Amino acid sequence: MATFPDYQPTYSASKKSQPQVRVTKFGDGYEQRISMGLNIDPKEWSLTFDVTDEDADVIEAFLEARANDAENFSWTPPATETSYKWVCPNWDRELYEFQRSRINVTFRQVFEP
Repeated sequence: MATFPDYQPTYSASKKSQPQVRVTKFGDGYEQRISMGLNIDPKEWSLTFDVTDEDADVIEAFLEARANDAENFSWTPPATETSYKWVCPNWDRELYEFQRSRINVTFRQVFEP
């Protein structure tokens, strides 16, 4: 499994949680909730990397390779020490200054072998 290159995102990074819970609502206002599966709370990170054009090329080549082979990759979120498995469904690159780029990515956590 590939590991995301060792670049730190700029702040502010945002983490999204959307637990997978099935809700059944009854007519009298009562509702019943049940969690779906073992890994019910995958995370999603929105990150920005403000790097040189050379570093942006490395990041973009890594993401394109993962898109081509349809494989997940290992990455450690900010303020944690544990690495998890991720996919990057989309990213964009902004060339905002001479030899500087911003890459905005979305990392979605996956639970795969």
